[in-house]
Amino acid sequence: MEPPKSCDTFVVLPPLTKYGVVFGKNSDRPQGEIQEVVYFPASESSDPVKCTYIEVESSGSTKAVILSKPNWMWGAEMGANECGVAIGNEAIWTNDNDGDHDPHVKRLLGMDLVRLGLERSSDASEALEIITGLLERYGQGGPCSKNDSGFAYHNSFLIANPTSAWVLETSGKHWAAVQVTSGYRNISNVLTITTKIDKKSDGLEEYAKSKGLWDGQGEFNFCEAFSGEKKPGDARYVAGEELLAKFTSSNGFKETDMFSILRDTESEICRSCDAPFPTQGSQVSVLSDTKPSVHWFTATPDPSKSVFKPFIFTKNVTISKHTKCPSAEEPHTLYTLHSEARKKGNQVQELLRNMEAECVQELDTVLENIGEDLAEFDDLLKDCVETEVKFYR
Repeated sequence: MEPPKSCDTFVVLPPLTKYGVVFGKNSDRPQGEIQEVVYFPASESSDPVKCTYIEVESSGSTKAVILSKPNWMWGAEMGANECGVAIGNEAIWTNDNDGDHDPHVKRLLGMDLVRLGLERSSDASEALEIITGLLERYGQGGPCSKNDSGFAYHNSFLIANPTSAWVLETSGKHWAAVQVTSGYRNISNVLTITTKIDKKSDGLEEYAKSKGLWDGQGEFNFCEAFSGEKKPGDARYVAGEELLAKFTSSNGFKETDMFSILRDTESEICRSCDAPFPTQGSQVSVLSDTKPSVHWFTATPDPSKSVFKPFIFTKNVTISKHTKCPSAEEPHTLYTLHSEARKKGNQVQELLRNMEAECVQELDTVLENIGEDLAEFDDLLKDCVETEVKFYR
């Protein structure tokens, strides 16, 4: 299996946004893999947690989470929790792959760490601590494809909440992190942290010297040590930066601007259903501490041919059965109907895109004056999904 050619995560912060912090991610996965959108309520349990390949200790309690995940694994490519934390991960390949850092050995997948970080954190900084703590204790690794045991990698993460974000990049059990408090940032399938490092694993520089990855001269550069590049030069990463610069130029960046970035086909940030690694799911979250955070999911491949549907955490929230796979072998209803409609043409797609635009506008208006009672949003995602299903049928 060839390495994926796309997978990108973005964040835009004040003063460049209309309001709040805007997070976005495209999840590109192997051809034929199904990505489902699922909700898990908050829970209490002292039982060990069975992740994709290994068990980890219980945290005692978990937060409610909404996840976009490959249907065969425990972990998630991206998601959000009830506290306004959103996390996405990227596959990266480094030059440190022996012993405890061998990505082919079954440990925690990067996707497991995304879900664990969301289930156990109240803000982005706490999520960073949780993910790095689990990484150092259990390590990362294991096949990242259901059908290809050789497809394995290290991971980077973008962790956001309503006031700031963290970029976390790893190689085995070692890591470096940078906090983002304004402007914008993106990550792709390459290391992007160079000499500015706000937090790091203990003994990182000494470890790099012991492995012959750094000569100890000059300022330590994480990207150069672990990938051989002084700065990230990947074309898609650079294209993502350019799109962020373009769409934030008005200082009014909003969810629809992130939709546009995730739908950009020229840069290959958006990849079609026919590509070896299609964009199997997309998420955009508007994270706010003054109004409810809104999380938009496609639950279907290729965002340029899909519509984003909103979700808001409420006390009695429910989502549609049509975005959850009946089994690891069966696609969910929305995936099947979307696939059939995509082959027939654009008529339904245009109607649904209009529905998306109306939904954005109506939700913006309602949220301007919303109080503490969010009961009217209990079935928000469910209603949107089931409307889309009716359009297809």
